[in-house]
Amino acid sequence: MIECRELAGKVIRRCQIDKDGRHHGLYLKIENRPYLALVIEAMDESGPMGLPTLSVAHYGLQNGDLMRDPEMCFELGLAGGAHLDPFYCRNDYVAVEQWSRNIVRDYYVHLVALHQQHLRFAQTWDANLRMQGFAEAFSDKSIRG
Repeated sequence: MIECRELAGKVIRRCQIDKDGRHHGLYLKIENRPYLALVIEAMDESGPMGLPTLSVAHYGLQNGDLMRDPEMCFELGLAGGAHLDPFYCRNDYVAVEQWSRNIVRDYYVHLVALHQQHLRFAQTWDANLRMQGFAEAFSDKSIRG
């Protein structure tokens, strides 16, 4: 799990996410040139443990198509302090789509080694976003829904 530090903590506080971790219709787009915009969306469906989910992504364009570079989906837990737990990762440029935790035929499937990779990647991405100044770039104009 990843503690909700600067950016995620700001999102939770400023976007009025309720005590259950839900904010239907949440859509943020954080512009921070020269980097790709960061898009954070609340998803309608719950994650594999039944918790609220957030999609976090950078999008690029290739031949007119939006390309995830990358997209990660996280469950948002609030027990013991806000935290994010990844379960999905996709990068369209390298044709990778991975589920480390999922419900398959009514059974919870947890691919431990892949989940550890997702955690390490998310921690690295979090550090990069922090160094690139996305927390400082987040403002009320980033909140689109």
